[in-house]
Amino acid sequence: MAIRVAQLGTGNCGSLTLRHLVEDPRFDLVGVWVSTPEKVGKDAGALAKLDVRTGVTAVGDLDAIIAAEPDCAVYCAMGDVRPREALADVRALLEAGINVVGSSPGFLAHPWGVIPDRAIERVETSAAQGNSSVFITGVDPGFVTDLLPLALASTCASVEQIRTMEIADYATYDGATVMFDVMGFGKPVGELPFLYQPGMLSAAWGVGIRQLAAGLGVEIDEIRDSVEQEAAPEDFDVAVGTIEKGTVAAVRFQIEGMAAGRPVIVVEHITRLRGDLRPDWAQPAQPGGSYRVEITGEPSYVMDICPTSRNGDHNYAAILAAAGRIVNAIPDVVAAAPGIRTTLDLPLVTGTGVYR
Repeated sequence: MAIRVAQLGTGNCGSLTLRHLVEDPRFDLVGVWVSTPEKVGKDAGALAKLDVRTGVTAVGDLDAIIAAEPDCAVYCAMGDVRPREALADVRALLEAGINVVGSSPGFLAHPWGVIPDRAIERVETSAAQGNSSVFITGVDPGFVTDLLPLALASTCASVEQIRTMEIADYATYDGATVMFDVMGFGKPVGELPFLYQPGMLSAAWGVGIRQLAAGLGVEIDEIRDSVEQEAAPEDFDVAVGTIEKGTVAAVRFQIEGMAAGRPVIVVEHITRLRGDLRPDWAQPAQPGGSYRVEITGEPSYVMDICPTSRNGDHNYAAILAAAGRIVNAIPDVVAAAPGIRTTLDLPLVTGTGVYR
């Protein structure tokens, strides 16, 4: 029997999870929730950019989604700039007995040591009330910062450091909120958006560091972070608008999980809006962008992940990978014990059912 699912959020990631849900016979789409009034009443097929009519039209009311009684909700609504609202949505779904998978709120990927214990207890209580579970994942934080490095570490006799990296050109990324408000592109150098305020990077990527540490059995004493910004040498255009000369056009940030004074787990992001900016920073393994896992140990590894797609560039392919990881986890999350589930306690999601 097909799993009854609902989609919440139809932005960059949500539109791709929705496409997957419509096309995959394992799932029966019973609802779509949107935050943009102009999308209310549109058919799910149109929102997924498919030439099909599903008969499922978008609503702007969370209660209507709950009333549809899906087995699982795919939550891809924006959580970066509305974490409290996203958490409240997830708790409401869990309390109604609806399992949740999704891309946000990101801190639920592995919240222990990242958010207050009281907040974690509230989510666990909601899950227990509804006999439901929640699994939040993606690419980074996501399978590049947990599944893949842990798979490599399982072959090592010893590990001194694990470093995961995203190295990407975001010129074609069309999410204005993320580009301007979250990452600070097009802003004056030195003007730090909320993501780069003290402790925010450590909180955002602390979930990946804490999860890797738990998988390795390492006690993290401290998480620290740093940011570098690079100015545009001239005006130039990107997908979301014009980047003016002198404003931020490239960013490098790093989050370090420290143990006994040493950086044991490191997450590094190098994000450019032009390939020629800061050539001294790490370069991607393929034009446009890639991910990298580096393990220093016995043996040591360097693994480059180069997502591509027939329907878009490297940015599209990366979001598509996040969507696939989310949707393919649905059967295991529905079957899981109630509570916050992570990569460490879910069965290995193998992609059963994706062969076409």
